[in-house]
Amino acid sequence: MRIVFMGTPDFSVPALEALTAGGHSVEAVVTQPDRPKGRGKAVLMTPVKEKALELGIPVWQPLRVRDEEFIKVLREIAPDAIVVVAFGQILPKAVLEIPRYGCVNIHASLLPKYRGAAPIQWAVIDGEKESGVTTMLMDEGLDTGDILEQRTVALDEKETGGSLFDRLSRLGGELILSTLKKLEDGTAVRTPQGEAQTSYAKMLKKSTGEIDWSQSAEKIERLIRGLNPWPSAYTSLDGKTVKLWAAEVVPASDVRAPRACGIPGMTAVEKDGFFAETGNGFLKIEELQLEGRKRMDAMAFLRGFAVAPGTVLGADRIDCG
Repeated sequence: MRIVFMGTPDFSVPALEALTAGGHSVEAVVTQPDRPKGRGKAVLMTPVKEKALELGIPVWQPLRVRDEEFIKVLREIAPDAIVVVAFGQILPKAVLEIPRYGCVNIHASLLPKYRGAAPIQWAVIDGEKESGVTTMLMDEGLDTGDILEQRTVALDEKETGGSLFDRLSRLGGELILSTLKKLEDGTAVRTPQGEAQTSYAKMLKKSTGEIDWSQSAEKIERLIRGLNPWPSAYTSLDGKTVKLWAAEVVPASDVRAPRACGIPGMTAVEKDGFFAETGNGFLKIEELQLEGRKRMDAMAFLRGFAVAPGTVLGADRIDCG
């Protein structure tokens, strides 16, 4: 097929690679405009643009895909299909109607669950047992088009947002080849989503990662995994921000240090562990990163940073009396 590919972040790249390796002719790549990033505000290309230039594919970066001038460009290309993966703009009806096989989206969830911007991270945070990838024919709604195919994966008990991102990204590249073949040979089955299992994966913000220690140990542990590596779960320690990268839910019997206060966020430091009390249960902190320092395991951290008795994560020190 003659394909126009629309995508922006790292997640989109394996699908672009799969299309070119699978014999499809990618006539153009459409990605978001280059934008300044980092402390230096250097203008960086999107990962999809970098890959497209490496593959020798023409790149378009419209501010708005609904602009008539850009729609005219797409009509002149006249693709058989437009493949969309985490592009970042909603396609108008005028674009959806251009390709004869339609606009096919690769979405990182088992639709209709987790429509929206961050399905991967919320699947981990919410404690889902499985996730997957869906290909769908796009309509004017947000992730509401007819399902074409799905592939399911089981989540590991230590799954992170980053590890699931990598798995689903590769799976999306595999699935799009199967979907396009079925569209081309007329065997694709369109399944309306319905609304029975609908949920919305709201956009992540930095504040999403602020730990509420009154939550249960299980919920906090899933938040830490789901937001690893971005935007990361965090709290404060003696007035300094600290990111938590890994933790384990442990029974109260594993915590031998005094904990008379019973305050959520109260720490207990032992020679072989660093624990935090929650609204229900205890977390053993395994890996963390104090602002201005590198990421390290908890015991290495404690060798360089003394956590005094009465220290409460996310709050002031408390004297139990």
